[in-house]
Amino acid sequence: MRTQTVEADIIVVGGGLAGVSAAVAAARLGRRTVLINNRPVLGGNSSSEVRVWVCGATAHGNQRWARETGIIGELYRENQFRNPEGNPIYWDDVVLDTVRREPNLTLFLNTEVIEAEAEGPDDARRVVSVTGWTMGSEIRTVFRAPLFLDCTGDGLVGEFVGARHRLGKEGRDEFGEDWAPEQPTREFLGSTLLFYTKDLGHPVKYVAPESAKDITTTPIPASRIIRSGDSGAHYWWIEWGGQLDIVDDNEQIRDELRSVILGIWDHIKNSGEFDADNLTLEWIGNIPGKREYRRFIGDHTLRQQDVIEQTSFDDGVAFGGWSIDLHPAEGMYSTGAGAVQRFSDGLFEIPFRSLYSANVENLLMAGRNVSATHIAFGAARVMATCAAMGEAAGTAAALCLTHDATPRELYRHHREDLRQTLLRADASLVGVANDDEHDLARAATVSASSTLRTLGTSTADADAESHRLVEDLGIVVPVHPALDATELLVSADADTTLTVEVWSTGKPQNVVPAHLEHAIVVDVPAVDREWVRVATPFAPDAPQNAIIVVRANPGVSLHLTSPLPPGVLTLTHRVDNDDQNVEVDRDGLLVRWPTKPLRGRSVVFRTSPDSEALAPERATSGYNRPHGGPHMWASDPRATGEPWLRLDWDVPVTASEIRLVFDDDLDLELNTLHHHRSPDEVLPQLVRDYRVEVLPDGSSEWRVVAVASDNRHRLRVHELPADLGPFSAARLVVARTNGTREARVVAFRVQS
Repeated sequence: MRTQTVEADIIVVGGGLAGVSAAVAAARLGRRTVLINNRPVLGGNSSSEVRVWVCGATAHGNQRWARETGIIGELYRENQFRNPEGNPIYWDDVVLDTVRREPNLTLFLNTEVIEAEAEGPDDARRVVSVTGWTMGSEIRTVFRAPLFLDCTGDGLVGEFVGARHRLGKEGRDEFGEDWAPEQPTREFLGSTLLFYTKDLGHPVKYVAPESAKDITTTPIPASRIIRSGDSGAHYWWIEWGGQLDIVDDNEQIRDELRSVILGIWDHIKNSGEFDADNLTLEWIGNIPGKREYRRFIGDHTLRQQDVIEQTSFDDGVAFGGWSIDLHPAEGMYSTGAGAVQRFSDGLFEIPFRSLYSANVENLLMAGRNVSATHIAFGAARVMATCAAMGEAAGTAAALCLTHDATPRELYRHHREDLRQTLLRADASLVGVANDDEHDLARAATVSASSTLRTLGTSTADADAESHRLVEDLGIVVPVHPALDATELLVSADADTTLTVEVWSTGKPQNVVPAHLEHAIVVDVPAVDREWVRVATPFAPDAPQNAIIVVRANPGVSLHLTSPLPPGVLTLTHRVDNDDQNVEVDRDGLLVRWPTKPLRGRSVVFRTSPDSEALAPERATSGYNRPHGGPHMWASDPRATGEPWLRLDWDVPVTASEIRLVFDDDLDLELNTLHHHRSPDEVLPQLVRDYRVEVLPDGSSEWRVVAVASDNRHRLRVHELPADLGPFSAARLVVARTNGTREARVVAFRVQS
């Protein structure tokens, strides 16, 4: 047994995805960072010890162009490549490798924080140190730093140092939330254990242990969907403890959950109601996956209105898109739905002021313990959103040291620096334009070898699938500067009419038909695969998406093809809910116009006139994600030669690095356990082989400064040679993509 002291710039406690992202972000900004985790593996609820799939703003494909970027985006893509089967053990190492790759980051596993030292009055506390005990090694470590991040989920560090917090549900009047109960009550979302099954190919008996609960004496068989082929996070509804103390009663909660799993398995194996003779129980979790406990009070408390109305914040540093997802306090014993969900119509912002303590000056937080009401927390608590908050909090901690500021002072005086630093790292931001004074590309003239200016599908392929218009369809197209007409490939059984409308989407991050801009009824003769031209005028003041709605007519067929052109999606007008254990609120446009039924497929169409939505300048505009349009350059696939994107300066510039962001289809959900399986281990939209060249001042010869092959990453950073000197132009030359016919570049930055 020994005692040691570790000093660092930043201490992060909690090795879930929020803590991992926070620690990695701080370390990448050059800060000596320590990450402390009380388990032998990282990832928290996503780890192989708990095995919850990582959900986020995509909301199982309900939101559009919503997948997170930044550090959690890296983890998603690496898991897609390494772990196509969704093995939770492989996921552990994806996370671990990301942490151990950082030279400024020191990891302490199996280390439980058991106490903390703080000083100052109640309204101005300051953390001095935390003390951890490393199990197995019998090491007691005192960790000291000027800044601390509580990413423990339960809010352990904040509890030790007196950070103000909330427990349970606020009353309706406190924040004016119509989904809140009339009176405050100390009830929580419950905890969950999961289980895995395996088909052994021969009959396997099951003798239930004495601890197994007879679930036929409970509401479970009547109120929950049980299927013999399901396992893992499909059984998220095995939940309990919401009427207890989630932390104090953790052992009781675990025992109850485990008894129910054993009882469910007994029911599956021995009731005679299921085809389960060859199935065996392969794994049961023994660490409850907690959903809710302490929520710290920050300078802003995220509310239901911020989620549903999509409040825009001047300190928005992360986003969410998951529904307000509330579960009954009775959990699995409730006779009602296992969850009630209400979606915003697009991404919602999370402000930096929700990520630091209102009364502990040097304490930030990220994850499910951030400053939010119980209602808003229901949308912000999922792990990819927690990771996005973690990257923001870790970045903020590093900048606090840069500016010698507390988190509150960082908000007051340097919040735009925080947002630009996050954008430079391709973090999960919505609606933040590139205003980085150090990005020299903003002052350059941008040109390209070619540009995809004709929006629509590339051909009226005879193999295109016929799709009868039994329900309304929506074609999402970017409009810049104007849309005049749309041509549709149509088949009609007899002479008829077709109603076509143009809708705007409201907020730029939304992809729903919010406001009717134009409507027309056109005559359609009896035809087979003929083009029908429709006037669809729309000329917004600023670039934005439009949705061309084609109203249902069962006597008419449109035609579908794949892949989707860049900047285009297809909507269907129906309520889509693929989990029968969930009750979804149907008031919002998002759930009434899903993309999932026709994901990855496009109506065969073309628009006029030519569009600037994918012009070269879009790669220097910032945003780094679709926001009123795609915000990327796409080459014309019909052009010959290698596609290139070029920057020219009137006066030669000197730079330190080049940052490239490639398209990786942010509309695609990349669930860690592959809830929605994508067949592509490397996303086909990504540029695969490329080189970066510069034109040195006074030279007519291009100099190659970076070459990459077999690229599978979205963000690539290339340091420029020390002997380079000034240059008057820079060029990205794409030799090959991972599958798409056109090259796609989201950002081309040249940093001074």
